[in-house]
Amino acid sequence: MYFKQIRQNAARNRRGNGLFFGSLVIAIIAFYTLLSLGGQDVVQFLSTIESDAVAKLLGMLPIVYAVSLFFVFFLVYFACRYQTDSRRRELGLYLILGMKKGRLFALLFAETLWSSMLSLLAGLPTALLLTEGISLATAKIAGLGIIGHRFSFSLNAVLWTVCGFVFVQLLSMLIICIGLGRTEPADFFRGGDTGRQAVPSVPGSMLFLCLGAGFLLLAYYLGIFRLRTLHFSVMLAVVVLGIAGTFLLYRGLGGFLGRRIRNGGRSKAGLRTFTARQVQENVLSQHRSLAVSSLLLMMALACISFGIAMGLGSSVSSRSADFSLFGEEAQIDAVLERQEIREMTGESYPLYLSHTGNSRGSFSEGREHIYDTSALEAALSGVSGAQNILENVQDRGLEYVIAESSYNSILESLGRERLDLSGGKAALYSSMANDGDFGSMLQEALSQHVSVGIDGSDYELLPALFYDNIVADQAITLYLGWIVPDELYAKLAKNPEPYCRNVRLRGDVVEETGLMQAVRKMDALLSDTGIEYDSYLGGIGRNLFYTVASCYLTIYLGALFWLIANTVIGLKYLISQRRTRHRYEILSMLGADRDSMHRSVKKQIDLYFALVLATALASGAAAIVTMFTSFARLPVGVSVRKTAALSALALISFAGLEALYIHIVKQTAGREISRSERR
Repeated sequence: MYFKQIRQNAARNRRGNGLFFGSLVIAIIAFYTLLSLGGQDVVQFLSTIESDAVAKLLGMLPIVYAVSLFFVFFLVYFACRYQTDSRRRELGLYLILGMKKGRLFALLFAETLWSSMLSLLAGLPTALLLTEGISLATAKIAGLGIIGHRFSFSLNAVLWTVCGFVFVQLLSMLIICIGLGRTEPADFFRGGDTGRQAVPSVPGSMLFLCLGAGFLLLAYYLGIFRLRTLHFSVMLAVVVLGIAGTFLLYRGLGGFLGRRIRNGGRSKAGLRTFTARQVQENVLSQHRSLAVSSLLLMMALACISFGIAMGLGSSVSSRSADFSLFGEEAQIDAVLERQEIREMTGESYPLYLSHTGNSRGSFSEGREHIYDTSALEAALSGVSGAQNILENVQDRGLEYVIAESSYNSILESLGRERLDLSGGKAALYSSMANDGDFGSMLQEALSQHVSVGIDGSDYELLPALFYDNIVADQAITLYLGWIVPDELYAKLAKNPEPYCRNVRLRGDVVEETGLMQAVRKMDALLSDTGIEYDSYLGGIGRNLFYTVASCYLTIYLGALFWLIANTVIGLKYLISQRRTRHRYEILSMLGADRDSMHRSVKKQIDLYFALVLATALASGAAAIVTMFTSFARLPVGVSVRKTAALSALALISFAGLEALYIHIVKQTAGREISRSERR
């Protein structure tokens, strides 16, 4: 009988609070998805080529897991608290009929464990299917192909998910039971009104509101216009002002709403004044929760936007070659003539890259040549923040040169238009174009139509900066290189021999097995030849690592922040509504019809969520602009339109999910009003 009662109570709680049961299932899915990261195809692939980096990433997971537990605790606590508040009369009846508090608490803990088990049974299979879908999609994008996919089930992830989830469930219920233990049986039957609110004076409310708005605007200004160089003091000021401003804003918002209601007069028809007063009371009593929820939503928007942009940025590594072979031409030819290697290789071309023997001064004599970079230096001197680049150009001069024919071969392999350096032209190259503002500042200088002097002749620099990979892996880092016509290269190069031979795999081989599988097979063949080579695996390994580390984790945290923030907002409102449900009974006795009360509740929820979302969207927009103008600039080559389109899609999805969540909260609140009428 006792266990039957446990199952019945748990089933009734799930039916009455399906939204929060669903939130718990989503939390379980998030836990397993995070903890099973090490078993996914791409991570296992990365561990073979970037073992140290992957080890560091996996070493971070316990920290992220602990942070997730901390936030999920609040989600679970408010859900359990809402369920317990909805059963106060039932619990009081148990005590009056003679049930001891210890047995009552054992009943609540047993119900919690039973609900946890059902949540886990629903969440874990869903999480397993989701992780398999993510693994397949990521493997397809990365070129591993379905052939390289293996079904993965992480028992360790399941155990930690179960332990963490059950722990926060039981801890939440323990805290709630401690409070219930201090409550007399008769108190369970009282309405539990919100109590008197410490309403600040109108001048005090306006002061809080103005200070909060001023702090937020100052934080936005500092973040967008003064955080370009990542000064710790400025960053600290942005964080402190943003948090303090949010709390002060909501602290003063209740009094401001009260003033607006009074100034609106008494001519409002229907339940408009009642609706406004309800919202004002919720803001006054829950201003800290509103501030925390707004900050969490802001962090969710920032994390998701950051994850999308960094995911796109880390994939912008141009695949100019699959392998770069080093050695004598005869040795390379002999390797490429092997049958099993010849069957896999497509086009190949020599890369002519050489040191010039000159690396000093804007107008200096090298071993045999004279260089003049004064025009480029003058352009850089007019670019804000380019002092370091200017000094490097002055020190390095024309240090490295690349033959036009070699770079055209790279462009052809990428399906891009060839360079034309005829008529006294040259181009500037840097493999560091994606490093912060470096590329954009050089691009700004080149747009001023500058030239470089070589042996008394002026060569006009193309207005575009070139940054495509010149080898399979970025084994060399060229701060600055100069792409010059072949005839000029022959005169300037200190070593006229090819630097390496770039090789690409055949298209049909890649199409058949997938890029990564084909590269790994070729890598195994070349490793037996004894020749020195670099593989595309190294570069793609780092790219995939950055994608997983930045994109995966930040989007995961963003989704978690969103879920917790909305759960806190919704539950706080519903708890407050449950405590003031007698007011709706009084309205019904005074003649208010059901439709009017339902419209009032829906309007309250709309306003309640709007107050949180308005600040969150403003702060989120400022945070996103701050990120992409300081430490998370989009790399050169990343399509701004594509990034904006994906961010817009994410925002639309965010709005759709938010609307769905608000709709479900409205339905739950409507059922509560209907129950009040029946009483």
